[in-house]
Amino acid sequence: METQANAAGTFDILVIGSGAAGLTAALALAEKYKVAVLAKGGLTGGSTAWAQGGIAAVLDQGDTFEEHERDTMIAGAGLNRRETVNFVIERAPHAIGRLIDLGVPFNMDGNELHLTREGGHSHRRIVHVNDATGWAVQQALLRAAEANPNITLLPGRSCIDFITGKHEMRYSASGRVWGVYALNEESGHVEAFTARATVLATGGAGRVYQFSTAPRGATGDGISMAWRAGARVSNMEMMQFHPTCLYNLEVKNFLITEAVRGEGGRLINPRTGKRFMTFYDPERLELAPRDVVARAIDSEIKRFGLDYVHLDISHQPPEFVREHFPTIYEKLLTLGIDMTREPIPVVPAQHYTCGGVLIDLDGRTDLPGLYAAGECTESGLHGANRLASNSLLECFVFGDAAAAHILANWDSFEAPPPVRAWDESRVSEPDEEVIIKQNWTEIRRFMWNYVGIVRTTKRLERAMHRIQLLNTEVDEYYRHFRVSTDLIELRNLLQSAELIVQSALKRHESRGLHYTLDYPQTDDVPVDTILVP
Repeated sequence: METQANAAGTFDILVIGSGAAGLTAALALAEKYKVAVLAKGGLTGGSTAWAQGGIAAVLDQGDTFEEHERDTMIAGAGLNRRETVNFVIERAPHAIGRLIDLGVPFNMDGNELHLTREGGHSHRRIVHVNDATGWAVQQALLRAAEANPNITLLPGRSCIDFITGKHEMRYSASGRVWGVYALNEESGHVEAFTARATVLATGGAGRVYQFSTAPRGATGDGISMAWRAGARVSNMEMMQFHPTCLYNLEVKNFLITEAVRGEGGRLINPRTGKRFMTFYDPERLELAPRDVVARAIDSEIKRFGLDYVHLDISHQPPEFVREHFPTIYEKLLTLGIDMTREPIPVVPAQHYTCGGVLIDLDGRTDLPGLYAAGECTESGLHGANRLASNSLLECFVFGDAAAAHILANWDSFEAPPPVRAWDESRVSEPDEEVIIKQNWTEIRRFMWNYVGIVRTTKRLERAMHRIQLLNTEVDEYYRHFRVSTDLIELRNLLQSAELIVQSALKRHESRGLHYTLDYPQTDDVPVDTILVP
């Protein structure tokens, strides 16, 4: 692996993002060509490292591809594209094999892989490394990338916009992508990176919401950049929420696993002291599906003006709680909460972006020269709701697919033409950072309140009105001041919010993750919400 302190320039291929999708593509491409991997902040800052669950694959004798496909389609409320579901699931066992070769230490049961089962799956088919699979995968991929002489890892690069035909010295109006302008976070200068092909793997847009389990950098950068460059995006209204995230002003995204409810945890309204799932789903109570539980909690919070609800398992014996949930127990103790004796304050939190940049089975976007993989895309795998543990799987399959298509068609990729350097002449140092912080907070709050788990047309229109006001302000700020990572993220956060609200306003039904009081019915024929720039 080469590292360059201040390396801008031309490579064969650029990969934007250093998570599962980006590194999978980079490793496949580096067998033949020189690849640069750009990452905002550190190389392990993405969602991959946070993934607690595992990777879904048909590996059990009694299991079949057809059943995994059916489970995926049911979770996705029929909005999935069947050929994509088929394509990904059939490649899952091969993806697991590759990870084993890279040294991922999956849990074993004797000589076989240990398989667990998660919500929505009809079989045991989740391979895992304890409850920290993502971290193990991230480490293995990074080790392989660092050892590869054809891969240059460039952390500390915040990508601003794609370099397209309009940035060529000779000027062309083509939407051909030649690379990216990126802020070097250390030097403060913007660098131009060019390549014959670019793979986008920047993750989701979870930080658009006040409560999210996504890492700090999940600000929809890739989705927004692709949209600005002319690519279509699809199903951005489909945002997955996890029902129980710890409510704590210091710790932003600590999940309280569903298993706490599975072992008898009850949801209580802190004001009335009543167990409230009895009003929403009297048969299944706390074990109703995620979206039902999340909507119930959201309803209690809105009706009573609460900040959170209580999840209480203190009626179980203390040793039972400590034995079943050692990690959560220890973590909560450091925050002054003893879950064996008192309730845990929880709120639902944004968990996964199911929509994104529209791609085909080769990972191609609408823009020539630009491929994409992972959470920043809408491949057709997840539909209106993601099945547990299909997310990492999508990263490996499409990272590979994009690399395979680039390798097979290499002769059709021209060398990049000379492009213009980034113009810093007309900007000054930002006057007040507080403006960025204020706008960031405002977006996340109104998105949570108006475009969250339960929606109405009036709430969505209120959100859109605020987005339009902020667009003018942020655009003016962006044009006049020197770019910083905070400003780049704010611009992308606002763009992502606009795409989510626009998509939600276009869907006149409730399906999967999109639930609106104005259109509670589900239409007979599922249709993707596709936005065209």
